[in-house]
Amino acid sequence: MSTSQTNVVVTGLGATTPLGGDWPSTWSALLAGKSGVRKLDWEDIENLPVRFAATLAVDPSEVIPKQQLRRLDRSQAIALISAREAWRDAGFAPRARSREDDEPAEGDVVDGDRLGVVVSSGIGGLHTALNSYDVYKEKGWSRVSPFTVPMLMPNGSSGHVGIEFGAMAGSHAMVSACASSAEAVGYAIDMIRAGRADVVICGGTEACIHPLQMASFGSMRALSTRNDEPERASRPYDKNRDGFVLGEGSATMILESEEHARARGARIYGIAAGCGYSGDAHDIVQPDPSGSGQAKAMRRAMRDAGLEPADIAHVNAHATSTPLGDVAELASLKVALGAEAAANVIVTATKSMTGHLLGGAGALESVITVVSLYEGVVPPTANLEDPDDEVDLDIVRGEPRKLPGGPLAALNNSFGFGGHNVSVAFRRA
Repeated sequence: MSTSQTNVVVTGLGATTPLGGDWPSTWSALLAGKSGVRKLDWEDIENLPVRFAATLAVDPSEVIPKQQLRRLDRSQAIALISAREAWRDAGFAPRARSREDDEPAEGDVVDGDRLGVVVSSGIGGLHTALNSYDVYKEKGWSRVSPFTVPMLMPNGSSGHVGIEFGAMAGSHAMVSACASSAEAVGYAIDMIRAGRADVVICGGTEACIHPLQMASFGSMRALSTRNDEPERASRPYDKNRDGFVLGEGSATMILESEEHARARGARIYGIAAGCGYSGDAHDIVQPDPSGSGQAKAMRRAMRDAGLEPADIAHVNAHATSTPLGDVAELASLKVALGAEAAANVIVTATKSMTGHLLGGAGALESVITVVSLYEGVVPPTANLEDPDDEVDLDIVRGEPRKLPGGPLAALNNSFGFGGHNVSVAFRRA
């Protein structure tokens, strides 16, 4: 639990996702209930049990120069894209003022010693690792790129973002499977509360839509096999759900101490109020069906944020569209909030449109949660046509749902293989 009561606020947003190449287009698609899931056109796709995924709406090659792209893994490239958008959105100059000889640029500047980075990935440079091994086998060791190691390491995205913006308060990368970037948000909050930074670029990234990954998850029977209707494959809480849809993308938030943000007149989207963590200690891939570990994470997030269950108006659920995971999370919500408070919470599951970004999911869904509070509207859960009999909470479906006015709080849940549970609490500014 944090020792400081410093308010941490959100002042910048960025994303590149299966729904859009930036945050505004992604948000518009979410409100419209659009799907980012597409059929794959790989040469040997018929040999795989699953032949679709939620691929990026805009390829990084359309945004980043080819020369720079050659030295970046796909996950790193999209991390830079979303970080640049968030930085601009926060009103900062193109690069942080990190050294005395830096030329001033248009926009607010940050002392590099007071700027941190926390960008996470659950897997990192999968494409780089596998492609480089192919080069080694076919052409020999001397043809393997000297950039291979920095391109494949999971902390590479955080390093590249830190270098680009001159962040010298610390560059970090949590790795906790599908909870990685939610944990990054929590770590960023603590950096500011502890006085180690005034501003932190935090987020997540993942780009591992690859035949090996599809085969691996396919052999686990974890992926949906709705090959004839890919856009309807991700269907959290629906009776006919049969697994998750693999996605790729990156999302970034700029967090600041409230004092720093107000001093420069920044727009404030919301308050990153707290974070809670727990471990299931149950199974390497299956969640504890009782939901007790997930409930602990939510309760700890509320305690860290100084919130009561009645304060929670909305939950962006982890809800991946797996038969066991979806209902376990709803059970944990009722344990964490109590039956009465849980009955009044508006729940949505946006993976129904974005697919599951694995290590990038927590960051994207944190951005969605913040904007839901800021705009006062919650995106629907797509493809929820026949709710599971065990679904007894208020799930947004069909159309976006308006939130009430006044002070509100929300939770974003992210749970990962290994029993990692993270819940991030946000408050309306």
